[in-house]
Amino acid sequence: MKKMSFTGIRFLFTIVLTFTVVFKGESQSGIPDVLQQGTITEQMNYIQEKTRIYEDFRAIREDMFQKLKNNATDSLRAAKNNIRSLQNTATRLNLSIDSLNTTLGTVRQDLESMTKTKNSIKLLGIEINKTAYNTVMWIIIALLAGTLAIGFLAFKRNHTITAHTKKEFEELKKEFEAYRKASREAREKMSMAHFNELKKLRGG
Repeated sequence: MKKMSFTGIRFLFTIVLTFTVVFKGESQSGIPDVLQQGTITEQMNYIQEKTRIYEDFRAIREDMFQKLKNNATDSLRAAKNNIRSLQNTATRLNLSIDSLNTTLGTVRQDLESMTKTKNSIKLLGIEINKTAYNTVMWIIIALLAGTLAIGFLAFKRNHTITAHTKKEFEELKKEFEAYRKASREAREKMSMAHFNELKKLRGG
């Protein structure tokens, strides 16, 4: 019994001594500024520096403990609210990203459709790629140009042949006229000579 009383007195003496030594020069009724305005880490460090451990117990004033507890609770509540706010913001951002991705997909589809429409042309109700259409058209134009050139060369050649043939025909016509005239004159001379011969025979 005496031993237990001695132990209790010793423990009580330790508590009193700890409270006496812990907060040097500070009033028991006042709360230090660090517990009013400091961060939780600063407050914990302050408590750690200003208290001592005795037989695995750390003595701390009740008002400071309650203040630290309230501060920690407020900090946790503020952190939770901040986390919730950030989660809500992240959710909104994810929704915005999904919406933007959907819009981007629609824009890409429209762009592909516009590009396809731009690069194609309707011919007899059939969509044909403009590159293929231009290639076919240029081939047709080249063929028509080649045909036109060949036709022009053929026309020029025929025109030259026709002119040459006409010239030859005119020359032949002149020769024929000259021959006919010469034949007529020769025939007239022969007729006149025959008539003179007959006249001579009758007169004789």
